[in-house]
Amino acid sequence: MFTIGDFARLGRVSVRMLRHYDATGLLHPARVDPITGYRHYTAAQLARLNRVIALKDLGFTLSQVREILDEKVTVEELRAMLRLRQAELEAAMTAAAVRLTSVEARLRSIESEGHMPTNDVVVKSLPSIRVAELSGLAAGFHQIAAVVQPLYDELFAVLDEAGIAPSGPGVTYYEDAPEGGLLVHACVQVAVPVRDDGRLRVVDLPPVESAATIVHRGPMADILTPVQTLGRWIDAHGHRSAGHPREISLECPADQNDWVTELQAPIARS
Repeated sequence: MFTIGDFARLGRVSVRMLRHYDATGLLHPARVDPITGYRHYTAAQLARLNRVIALKDLGFTLSQVREILDEKVTVEELRAMLRLRQAELEAAMTAAAVRLTSVEARLRSIESEGHMPTNDVVVKSLPSIRVAELSGLAAGFHQIAAVVQPLYDELFAVLDEAGIAPSGPGVTYYEDAPEGGLLVHACVQVAVPVRDDGRLRVVDLPPVESAATIVHRGPMADILTPVQTLGRWIDAHGHRSAGHPREISLECPADQNDWVTELQAPIARS
């Protein structure tokens, strides 16, 4: 048998934690000296301790841990439960990372207020272009990045398999979805016929008589600042917005800090 101190070292937990597990009925010592009150444990009890720690670290409460272990779940059942909980935590971490990115973008936009010159805005007309596109639904602006990149990966794979090379840059545009959220269109310009199979569509984007445009250099995570610069320019010059801005990918090297994207916001006179 091991003393509580030795058992704590083997299990990589504190003595205080073992006493707490004893008090809550999670892990009783194998023997308690009736005279000294010293607790003693066996090596076989490390298996239960490992399960307690694994379940606790995955976010289960101590009462939930006790219920799980007292039901004498098999190793296979426990592994399945841990994998499910692991997937839930990973999803929560991904969602938290997305929120953090959004917060950081807002902070950068706040810090840059008044620093991005609106004389970088150019008004021009946009010709009609033919594009091959795939579409997906994003619950909101915070989900765009998670939706658009897989769409482009699939789009380029389909075109490559068909032996079709894009004839121009990538174009991303958005529509308000009837059921809520945003319909994201990931497109590339094409000059040769492409088979429209329902999933992959070939559409002619209509010409735009007047669009306020600005060039953004850097990752798409920082797109908020130039978007709001466009908004301030539109308001200051007596225009109104006539739809979501398009995003034209002019340069997309491996390092996103070197990306060059033109934003094209349709406008009309107020």
